[in-house]
Amino acid sequence: MRITSLERYGLRCMITLANKEPGGQLSIPEIAELEGLSVPYVSKLLSVLRKAGLVTAVRGRGGGFGVSRKLKDITLLDILTALDGPFLPPDHCTKFTGQREECVHIDSCSVYDVLNNLAVLIESALKKTTLESLINSNSSSCSSSSPIFTESLIAGIKLPSSNKTLTIDDNQ
Repeated sequence: MRITSLERYGLRCMITLANKEPGGQLSIPEIAELEGLSVPYVSKLLSVLRKAGLVTAVRGRGGGFGVSRKLKDITLLDILTALDGPFLPPDHCTKFTGQREECVHIDSCSVYDVLNNLAVLIESALKKTTLESLINSNSSSCSSSSPIFTESLIAGIKLPSSNKTLTIDDNQ
């Protein structure tokens, strides 16, 4: 999976806004300065996030942008999907470079189940991670061995292709 710069910086802008006291706002130039980004780029990011209902804008003197909902109600899935669409678009099998109207592997695709299961795992992990949990966590909790990024994110997920539920086996 590749995180685009749009997703990365959009997420950073959301974290910056979330760190502002509840109901507080920041202007585009303030966010640009805090994040080391250009004003036009921050403006583009916030426009996308506003259209998705993740931030609110107040015009005029003393106005700015703020988070639109409680931090516990905004997930990484919400943010990343707003910025760049779903990990695996529903029509991913209809996009192909061949000259036929339908993919030649439509009946026996060995890749579809793998990609679909991967999308379910990623989207489930992103849905379980809230903006609040990012704000409240310290930098050490982002290590790859941290439970927040392993067991708790994948336990209990049903994979569509096999109808199996993932469990964590400590004996591995």
